[in-house]
Amino acid sequence: MDDDGVDGDALDEIAEELYAVPPEEFVEARTAARDRAKAAGDKELAKAVAALPKPTTAAWVANLLVRRKPEEVAQLRELGEMLRQAQANLSGDQLRQLGQQRNQVVAALARQARGLAHAEGHDISSAVAEQVESTLRAAVVDPDAGEALAAGRLTTSLSYSGLGPVDLSGAVATPVRSAASPAPGKKAPATKEKAGPDAEERRRREAEERRRRELEQARRDTEEATAVARDTAAAAETAERKVTEAAGRRDELRERAEQLQKELRRVEREATEAATAVQEAERRRDAAVRRSETAAAIRDRSAARVERLESAGG
Repeated sequence: MDDDGVDGDALDEIAEELYAVPPEEFVEARTAARDRAKAAGDKELAKAVAALPKPTTAAWVANLLVRRKPEEVAQLRELGEMLRQAQANLSGDQLRQLGQQRNQVVAALARQARGLAHAEGHDISSAVAEQVESTLRAAVVDPDAGEALAAGRLTTSLSYSGLGPVDLSGAVATPVRSAASPAPGKKAPATKEKAGPDAEERRRREAEERRRRELEQARRDTEEATAVARDTAAAAETAERKVTEAAGRRDELRERAEQLQKELRRVEREATEAATAVQEAERRRDAAVRRSETAAAIRDRSAARVERLESAGG
């Protein structure tokens, strides 16, 4: 029993079930669990169950990852311990190598988490994916954050500010008790063995197994990075070809525009000349009309004089 009279093991078992369901089913599942506790006469447990917060989408994805990929999450925590040991020993080369490995493992796990959520019918946004990756990074930096992640009962994502421990207040549904019996579906923490040949051999085998898993993960990351590099190179080549085609089309249109501008200037010049010719032709026409009218008047006067002379002679 906890100090508040709640059966901690029973609450952990209920929380283990609740934080495995999809977010949209959480409230209904919590209500059903509360009602079962009430029906069993455990009012304190029912109250504690009702107080369990609904996880954020990022927390649900992280919890899903822990349940589906427990060995990979364990490897992430082991890597965090190796980093802390390297920092304590001030091993610069080892720190750089482990730092690179950490980035690869975190990125790979974040992609796996996104794929698991997709398989469950939830396509998470980039913002949620960043929160999941932030949670994984926090689990590497802080062993308590690593335990909180491994418990699979996160209510919100974790983040590391760069100073001090990760703030876990309100981030885990129920207290993480590493010494307690493991919740359903989880492995019990290993007990510390006494020093001796058998223990030394076991540690050696465990170290070999860790290296083997790290090598396999590194190979998977390399294959994935190679595929990504190949795809991005092909995309870059396609983009370059489109740039070349677009540039050729641009130059062609510019040349055509220059030709049209030259043609326009020529036509405008010819139009100006034609307008001048029209003005000159109109001037000459008007002058010809005036001369024609003068000649007609002279003709008419001469004809009248002839007629008068002929009349006088008769």
